[in-house]
Formats: sequence, C-alpha cells, structure tokens
Amino acid sequence: MQIYDYDKDAIKNNLTIEQVRDLIAELGGEPQLQHEVLLCKTICHCGDSHKLYYYDNTKLCRCYTGCAEPTFDIFELVRKVKSRELDCDYQLPKAIQYVAQYFGYAPSERIEETPTSIEADLQYLENYDRISNISLETKIVELKEYDGKFLKNLPRPKIEPWIKDGISQEIMDFYEICYDPKNCGIVIPHRDVNGRLIGIRERTLIKENAELYGKYRPMKLNKQMYNHPLSFALYGLYQNQENIKRVKKAFVFESEKSVLQYATMFGQENNIAVAICGSSFIQYQAWLLINMGVQEIIVGLDKQYQELNDDEHKKLVRNLKGIHNKYGQFVTISYLFDKENLLSYKASPTDEGKEKFLQLYNNRVNLY
Repeated sequence: MQIYDYDKDAIKNNLTIEQVRDLIAELGGEPQLQHEVLLCKTICHCGDSHKLYYYDNTKLCRCYTGCAEPTFDIFELVRKVKSRELDCDYQLPKAIQYVAQYFGYAPSERIEETPTSIEADLQYLENYDRISNISLETKIVELKEYDGKFLKNLPRPKIEPWIKDGISQEIMDFYEICYDPKNCGIVIPHRDVNGRLIGIRERTLIKENAELYGKYRPMKLNKQMYNHPLSFALYGLYQNQENIKRVKKAFVFESEKSVLQYATMFGQENNIAVAICGSSFIQYQAWLLINMGVQEIIVGLDKQYQELNDDEHKKLVRNLKGIHNKYGQFVTISYLFDKENLLSYKASPTDEGKEKFLQLYNNRVNLY
C-alpha cells in the first residue's frame, strides 16, 4: 500500500472555520457557529450534549465532558470518531489522510511508490463506513446505498427563493428536489453515476440556521443521517453523463444549486454541469470526468474575494493553480474567473443570470 506524508500543521492552520464546520457536520457533530467558535455534539465519545467546542483561534477542539484528554485537534477528533464508529483503533495517519483528502490537499512527500496515487487513496478508504466496495482494477469507489422510498412522500411545493434565483420548477422536479417542512429545508438527493441514492443534503431556508450550522447539511430523518463522502462523487453526474460524454466538456461548480441554474438557463438536454459540493476539487472527482472522455473541464468556483489582489483573491488563485498542477497534464482546464468584477461577493458564476455567465465563459482563462 502506498503511504503519503502530509504537512498536518499546514493543513490544520489553513482550514477555515466554515471548512471545519462542514467536516464536523459530515461526521455527525451538528456544529453551531457562534463568534468563531463551533458548538458540537460530543461525537468524540458517546453523548448527545453539545459540549464539544472547536476554537478557530487555536485550531483546537475542547470536550467539556467525558474525555480523558479533553483538548485535541481536528485529526484526533476524526481518529476518535472513526475508532468508535468502526470499532477499531483508527490510526492517526489514516485520520490525517482522511482530512487531507476531504479538502483536496496534496501530500508533501511520497514515502512508497505504487502505480497511481488514486489507488493509494482507494486503499486508504477501505475502512470507511459509507463505502460498500472498492475496486483497484477499475479505481471505482462504490458508496453504500440508502433506501429513498420516503422521498416520494415529501412535498414538492414551489420553492420561491430558488425560483427567484433562476431555477425552474420543471428542473427542480427533474432532480427530485423536495421540501422538509419540519426543518424548513430544501431536500437534495445525491445519486451515483448508476442512479443509486448515496446521500441527501438539505439547504436550510432559515437564515439563523444558515449562520449557525451552514447553508448545507446532511439530511437527518428519524435518527438516520443521510451523509456520504462528498469527495467521492459529483452531484449531477448521473443526470448529465450522456451530455458530458457527447460534448466532452464539463462545468465544475461548487453547489448543487449551480447545476440546476445551468439546466434552467440552457435546458436539461444541454446540461454538462456537476457540483463538487465545496471548494476543493478532489483527484477522484477529476478522474470521474476524465474517465468519461472529457477533454475540457471548466472550473467555476464562487467569487470568494472582494477585490483583486486581496488575501482571499490570492488564496483563490493558489487554489486554481493547484488544480491545474494536479490535473492539467491529463485534461485541458479553464476557469470562470471574474476579472471584471461582474459578480457580487460570494456569488457563483450562475447566480446572476445568463448574460453574466456567458461573459465569464467567453473570457475564461487558463492559469499556467
């Protein structure tokens, strides 16, 4: 098995509190953001109280009940959670690799060589509880399937906020978008390339909840958490794979919403958009597209900066260059990069209409 060495301190210190919130939510911690502090369920050990805290200023977790060693970092939290879930001694190197892969960090050094890094990634995932099968021959991860029969019973009302944001009711119906009246959330089923239900995410419509928990969270219904490893799937690939194969191009956006906006603007029959559900474009996700014969990947991340050359802008440029360095030798990669200040802060390339989107597309850039 190939073993990688990661710069764990660099990863830990560069994680934003929003990224940590997403990861802890994926682990079932139900994090609430309050003044640069996350209040979470005590997933570090068995318990339902919200007495696990994450402090962004120190990048450390603190458990206020039950832990013999109450202060630890995000890697140790993953190790604790996975050890309990899998009933094994989940080693720290695996926890570091888990966090690194989740956010798309490349290893700093390759310790042992095997044919491809994807194979090593797959081998490291063998004990992940949401994975049912891994094939090194085909480099395929098969995630466990959920029973989604209940989706047919959820209401499908007109979701006015999304209609105002440029998503038609027809497209929402096509993608099985439902509504959770209990949590006031938009229900977004995720399917793998074969149509199997592998996860469900909710987009809250309650502003206060979005600020505390984040806009998107795994759906929880009757004590069942419908989470899945987002890094090993692409939202929309099931519905759009034939279009992508035909055109040999794919747009990669951050959120599911952009996939639906693109479908509304250009028609589902022309939809070649997928979403990575975050800002990290993972090697396995790139491989899913390359394996379909894609010759150009157009990356359209959210405008996470206010001015050119500010710190956020420089971070985005580094992220885009990192994507090119990792995958540019296998496929042409271009970027919807807002050099002319067309979009609002934090807007996606699809958020503000077809005209602006086409302008971004026609002026897409390559970073070398």
